[in-house]
Amino acid sequence: VLGHPKYKESKRIAIFLSMPDEIQTEEIIQDIFKQRKECFIPRYKPQSNHMDMLKLLSAEDISSLALTSWNILQPGDDDTAREEALAAGGLDLIFMPGLGFDKKGNRLGRGKGYYDTYLERCMKHPRGKPYTIALAFREQICDSVPVAENDVQVDEILYEDC
Repeated sequence: VLGHPKYKESKRIAIFLSMPDEIQTEEIIQDIFKQRKECFIPRYKPQSNHMDMLKLLSAEDISSLALTSWNILQPGDDDTAREEALAAGGLDLIFMPGLGFDKKGNRLGRGKGYYDTYLERCMKHPRGKPYTIALAFREQICDSVPVAENDVQVDEILYEDC
């Protein structure tokens, strides 16, 4: 990831905070700050498919975040001071999680459509859709995954030995 050309050229990056069964992103987040890039993380709205990408102030800032019922750290609903990526300069790159992927770029998420609806909003931003990279374990690469009409394909899937 750290040597990837899209990562190197990107200044505004959105990345997920890992769940235990996902690729761990802590080192990537630390490098984003080391490289003086801007880092944004998801804030999911329960009982909807709405997600915003909010600015993380530092790698240490993660410890100030609230734990959701899904065991995901994210800024609380009362945290209104953080910059939302689309309200400002948009994003260059989004690192995405998933449960399964196929080599055509289809992604199986957790079923709520958060990333698909967020990417639809990105497409309406003046900067357009950011480049998307899914981070996966080799075991998550399938021949095909089920897709729906509103699913947005990822631009690239990175996994061990890909």
